[in-house]
Amino acid sequence: MSRPDPETARAASGSQIDTPRERALGGLYAFTAYLLWGFLPLYFLLLAPTGPFELVAWRILLSLIFCAFLLTVLRGWGRLLAVVRRPRLLLWTGVAGALIYVNWQVYILATLSGHVIEASLGYFMNPIVTVVLGVVVLRERLRVVQWIAVGIAVAAVAVIVVGYGDFPWIALTLAFTFGIYGLVKKRLGPSVDAVSGLTLESAWLVPVATVILIVVGSTSGLTMGAAGPWHALLLSLAGVITAVPLLLFAAGARRIPLTVVGLLQFIAPILQFIIGAWLLGEPMPLERWIGFALVWLALIVLSVDSVLFARRPRGVSDVGELT
Repeated sequence: MSRPDPETARAASGSQIDTPRERALGGLYAFTAYLLWGFLPLYFLLLAPTGPFELVAWRILLSLIFCAFLLTVLRGWGRLLAVVRRPRLLLWTGVAGALIYVNWQVYILATLSGHVIEASLGYFMNPIVTVVLGVVVLRERLRVVQWIAVGIAVAAVAVIVVGYGDFPWIALTLAFTFGIYGLVKKRLGPSVDAVSGLTLESAWLVPVATVILIVVGSTSGLTMGAAGPWHALLLSLAGVITAVPLLLFAAGARRIPLTVVGLLQFIAPILQFIIGAWLLGEPMPLERWIGFALVWLALIVLSVDSVLFARRPRGVSDVGELT
């Protein structure tokens, strides 16, 4: 998955459009974006026999092509060139590209290897990781309730490791790569719009995608065009399916409060969890249920604190609003 953090999208859009109609429209945009992200595992599973590395490579290249099309239609090449002329911004888009590559690769590996539930855990944990990164990287001060939520989340990881006997490296990798990706996007701020950002991130990754396709083509063989027209069509839509939710999210997040965005973001991992547990039949022993329950408890604590804090005057930290 590739989701920007809420504050980045809001900052990139300027001031919030504050009318009932625009707020309703923004809620619909954001809800649709998270709904599409929630069903993403089913799309990847439909692409069998395409392997995870070939799939990510096509996702990179086709995202770049689709973004180039959007830049042409929206006349956005000037904005992109403005970013290219600023080396610092260009370098940060490269860092964002590296992070999102790791995130995409691990997510697709998890989906195609029967670990959709653990991938959903990573996105459940993302708001908590964002809070931790706010303390470690941005030197933000947390409220007591936020520290409680972090402590509960740490206990959840401990339960999964000790009780279930499996270190949740997929979940932690997804949570931290996406959390750090959000910080990088926040650093870029309004200087880089959503389409230009994804275009440059994809462009940085073209050499990686090219090498992957060469290696796969010379070993197991590429599946694009070799598994029938229906498969080729689905695979060719990888760029659209990557970019459309991002654009919907950017359009929605600038119209609704951050607290609403924070609550809507749980739609995607909830759907992924349901797909993994009930549709795909992945195992959920008692220890895993306890671990997930603790993460959900931490998220409830964090979300309630975020909603309450949003109704008060600004405090010393805005970390809570990133959930």
